[in-house]
Amino acid sequence: MNLIKKHLKPLSLLAIALPVTALNFIFGWTNLLSNPESLPFMQQALQENFVKAIIVYIVLTMAGCVILALPGVIFAVAAGIIFGPLWGTVACSVATTLGACFAFLVARYFMRDAVKPLVIKNKYIRRVFFEEHKKNDLFILMLTRLFPVFPYNLQNFAYGITDMRFGVYALYSFVFMLPGTAAYVIAAAGMRDSLNRFLYFGVAALLLGSVTAVALILKKRGLSVRDKPQKEND
Repeated sequence: MNLIKKHLKPLSLLAIALPVTALNFIFGWTNLLSNPESLPFMQQALQENFVKAIIVYIVLTMAGCVILALPGVIFAVAAGIIFGPLWGTVACSVATTLGACFAFLVARYFMRDAVKPLVIKNKYIRRVFFEEHKKNDLFILMLTRLFPVFPYNLQNFAYGITDMRFGVYALYSFVFMLPGTAAYVIAAAGMRDSLNRFLYFGVAALLLGSVTAVALILKKRGLSVRDKPQKEND
């Protein structure tokens, strides 16, 4: 009985996710964004109703990122081609942040009780994400969002299992994902706009270069700071 109660939430989540995945497979909802042949349809929808096209894009991106675990870069490229550099960045940032928040909440309320006891058995994960989480929240989010050492989709669920506050997670995720999102969206917009192609590619390359440089500096400094106490204890 206790075993059933322990796994009730994960099983409930699975009962919801499986039908959605099956329906998406049948009707091909996310293909509207992930399949290049479907992009003209979305561009036509944009011309007919801008707000509706934005909403459809956000919903499909959230479903694709959270339930189907598709790479976020697919939806960033789609946003740049459909909406252009400015509105594409806005739409993709909002969609990916909402998707990240939804995945965080799903992990916290449906998976945490079953997964957390297994995760904290690792002493390094326990120290970084649970025992020192209050002083590491900003650094960890900054590093993993700017320099994704593991996939964004996996990150979103992983953070939900930690003790990180939702408000902190949502705000910092939006801020630190924005430069990378903008880079991919602007580069994709350059593929569509032949007149400004090199300008867009240049801006995208500058953003990606800056993000990579900052992330590497943070990673180097963060690792050196964490190694010092470990050496002293040894």
